[in-house]
Order: sequence, then structure tokens, then C-alpha cells
Amino acid sequence: MDAVTCRIFRNATLATLETTGDAAAQAYGLIPQAALVIEDGRIAWRGPEDQLPAPYATLPSEDLNGALVTPAPIDCHTHVVFGGDRAMEFEMRLNGASYEEVARAGGGIVSTVRATRAASEETLLTQALKRVDALIAEGVTTLEIKSGYGLDVETELRMLRVARKIGERRPIRVRTTFLGAHAVPAEFKGEDDRYLDEICLPTLELAHDEGLVDAVDGFCEGIAFSPAQMARVFDKAAALGLPVKLHAEQLSNLGGAALAASYKALSADHLEYLDEAGVTAMAEAGTVAVLLPGAFYTLRETVLPPMDLLRRHGVAIALATDCNPGTSPLTSLLLTMNMACTLFRMTPEEALAGVTREAARALGLDDCGTLCLGARADLAIWDVAHPAELSYRIGFNPLTSRIFGGS
Repeated sequence: MDAVTCRIFRNATLATLETTGDAAAQAYGLIPQAALVIEDGRIAWRGPEDQLPAPYATLPSEDLNGALVTPAPIDCHTHVVFGGDRAMEFEMRLNGASYEEVARAGGGIVSTVRATRAASEETLLTQALKRVDALIAEGVTTLEIKSGYGLDVETELRMLRVARKIGERRPIRVRTTFLGAHAVPAEFKGEDDRYLDEICLPTLELAHDEGLVDAVDGFCEGIAFSPAQMARVFDKAAALGLPVKLHAEQLSNLGGAALAASYKALSADHLEYLDEAGVTAMAEAGTVAVLLPGAFYTLRETVLPPMDLLRRHGVAIALATDCNPGTSPLTSLLLTMNMACTLFRMTPEEALAGVTREAARALGLDDCGTLCLGARADLAIWDVAHPAELSYRIGFNPLTSRIFGGS
């Protein structure tokens, strides 16, 4: 080892976010007055600075002056690739229209479909990069991106290609999700199953063949697809060897979370109307609950996710921006953390774990999200004294450095 292959940070406070099972362990996995060593893009050592192994002690290091180091934030549920905007629908809702009324009037997802179909690949990429840059500015190093605003073969594939290109144009790790079962396009109105047969399922196969898909998602709701229809999509995903996740129990309880759990889903997302049967199913399957306070806030919802049930049954809770043009035009994970604490009564420790350790689990990743030995050196360095400040402040970004794969 030498200074060329090693990068050493000293005089830091580490929030490792590791779970030890020890009830007496420090909150956040905190290690004060710590050092951290990166070798070949991985965490080679971290611990109290006075225990830094001798081979590292003589190498050049960077003094962080007590700054906080956390795993880099992960946004595990986004729709950042889309055309147009829905500011007018935002105004409609403020004038009294419900989300369902907007959707049934031809707005909602379908209106974004029109704009996305009309946009070129380069236009979609240029617009999406602006949103992604806002997330990167807050330290995000891993990003999930869904399709679902094309709802035809050509545009769904275009969206997924753009998502892959984002990972090429920016220093960020992108996980793609096929969301063909997001809504029924106007040309298939009232013919949900025909849409699945002729567009959704064949497009999934094509996207998989092109190497564009890491996971499969859907919207299980009265204004979208039934559990039986989602099961058809999940069966196809299973046949292709792809993991699944699901928008579930956002507006009503159709049993979507339990359905997702029966397929060992990575996550079930939204979950405001989730009941104990769904929570139990998720706990048994290891399915992560991804909460999306930005959508809850934008839609001015009043039914809270069942936080006590999720905690009692030991369901992992992740957080994400749900960045999308209609119900969560949000590009700040820091604000998401604050919303989760103020609206859902999550603790700051739960919120930080939700955008790091649990967000990684929601994407099926086991090499990031904590500062454990051997993990990818995806780090965020913050000018704060305590991790709670990351959830406490509003409209303030204390990031000083973002480390992506050690760089």
C-alpha cells in the first residue's frame, strides 16, 4: 500500500449506519475522533483515529476538522426521466380537484405520457440531467430511475436508454426499473389486459433483451392495475429473472403490498393505506417499505403510513424523493428527510438510515449504504456537528465533499 492507492481521512466523526445487534451501540453507528481509509475504491479500514494501523499511520492524510462522514445518500425511487411538467394540475388540486379527479379528466400520468412521447431522447436526457445534478449536489451517488411515462414500446425503451445514459454522463450509479404497468394509455382506455398483452409485457421482454432493466415495478391501485393484473406482470418478471417492487396502498388498500411480498419484492412503496396483514407479509418476505413524503405533502394527504406497525414488525423503512412531474416534483433528499421526520414522525436516525442503508436494501444492493469494511467508498462529508442536523435543517445543504467510488 502507498499514498497512490490509499486515501486516508483523519479527525472525522463517522456515522457508519452499521447494525450490530448491540442495544448499547452508539446511535447512527457513530465513531467520534475517527479515521477512514480508502483503497481501490473500497473502505479498507475505519475506526478511532488512535487505533489507525501502523502501515497507514505514516501515509499522507486529509484532516476533516471534525466533519461528519456518512454513507452517500441513495435515492431509491424516482421518475426523473419525463417530458413537460404538470404545474397546471398542481393549481387544479389547490382549487379543490382530487388526484383521482385529475387523473380521470385526462390529466395525471397520462398527460405526462403525451409530453414524454413527443420529446426526443436528447431532450429527455438534457432535462433529466438538471434534476440529477440537484440530487448529486446533495451527495447522492446511487439513483433508481423508472420508465412508465411512455406506455408504448418506443417511448418506454427510449426512457430506459436515457436512464442508462445518465449513468454514463454523470458520476452516479443508476439502477433502472421498468414501469410499463404505470397507467393505461388513452388508446387502450377500458382495455387494461389488452394493453398488458400487446404493449407492457412484450416491451418488458425487449427491454430485458437490450440490457435496460434491473427491476420491474407497477402501480396497483383503482385508477391503475388490479392485483391480478400486477401478478401477470410479476410472473413475466420472474420468468426473466428480474426482481420486483410495487407502488402499493397509496390511495386505497387493494392488498398490493402482500402481493408484492408473495413475490419476494425488493420493496413496496407509498403504503399510506397499508394494514397489518400487509405489514406482516412484508416482514416475512424481507420487503422494504419505501416511504415517499414528497407525494404525501404535495397531494395534501391525511392518512399516514402505519409507522408503529412497520416498526413493531421489524420492516426496514427507506425514504426516497419520488421525483416526478405530478405528485412529487422534489429533487432534495435532505428535504425528504425533514418531511419524513415532521410528517411521518420518523426519527433523524431512521431518516438517515432510510436514505442510506435501507435505500440500498430497497434496490437489492449490498455493497453500499453503510461504512462497513469492504463497502464501496461512496461517502458524503458534511459540515455539521451531529447527524440529526441533516434532518433538522430546511433548505440548507451542508455537503462539503461527495466521494464516489473513492474519487
